[in-house]
Amino acid sequence: MKRIKEIVIVEGKTDTQLLKELYDVDTIETHGLALNDKTLELIKEASLTRGVIVLTDPDYPGLKIRNQVDQVVDNCKHAFVDKKDAIGKKKLGIAEANKEAVKKAIENVVTFSKHAESITWQEFISLDIIGDKKRRMKVYDFFHLGYGNAKTLFKRLNMVGITKKMIEEKLESEGYSD
Repeated sequence: MKRIKEIVIVEGKTDTQLLKELYDVDTIETHGLALNDKTLELIKEASLTRGVIVLTDPDYPGLKIRNQVDQVVDNCKHAFVDKKDAIGKKKLGIAEANKEAVKKAIENVVTFSKHAESITWQEFISLDIIGDKKRRMKVYDFFHLGYGNAKTLFKRLNMVGITKKMIEEKLESEGYSD
């Protein structure tokens, strides 16, 4: 079983159980939106010694937790499971996700840098992503950046150092050019 060096930040026990079926891994559970200062401090400490990967549910509470962790941890790693792969019978979440989607997310972690600007707002607008949701979702998928609106995509592209040229090349190779 593959060992994950970093500590994976998840929302709850069932997320931990799923990850332990797939990997030799240590987790810190946020208990959903009940994430408190003590747990944030533990996450911060873990980031200094082993590093952390945030793997939260692809929904609003998951995004809120992800952002809280990102505020206290520099160069935080993020793993994203697509919403369509995380829908269970009655819930949406990592514990309900198919195992292949979780493996794909862990294999495609991204690190956000808070101080980078790899693409300007004008370049972003020129890519025709804002008004085209299908095209925007493709860019999210190509670079494993999770899900969000156009503004979030712009921010994440800059945080991982993706340039306009890289986006154009990817869109073109996948048949999404103008």
